[in-house]
Amino acid sequence: MSKVTTNKKQKLPEDFRWLMWSYKFDKVNPDKDRERIIVNTVNYGLWNHWRWIFHYYGKERLKRIILNLPASEFHKESLKLVSLLLGIKKMKYALRSDKIREAKSF
Repeated sequence: MSKVTTNKKQKLPEDFRWLMWSYKFDKVNPDKDRERIIVNTVNYGLWNHWRWIFHYYGKERLKRIILNLPASEFHKESLKLVSLLLGIKKMKYALRSDKIREAKSF
């Protein structure tokens, strides 16, 4: 597992590069891009990636972030696992298109 530092320009550990395949990895910010990092980790990540997001964001913050995302962002099996690990009983079932439409309205 990568060690988390308190540097203001926190970078994602190098072993996340393949999880963020469609993004400019050097520009990915663990705080600003937390939703995409968490979704990609839950859907495609290995155990070391999961451990990093739990450590970096903390269990309660991670739970809040996930609860604010539509369930359609996650693969069915991945959602079951993360719900079990975080004690999530009910997710938002908004369509992904609703989230995209909402983001464009800002």
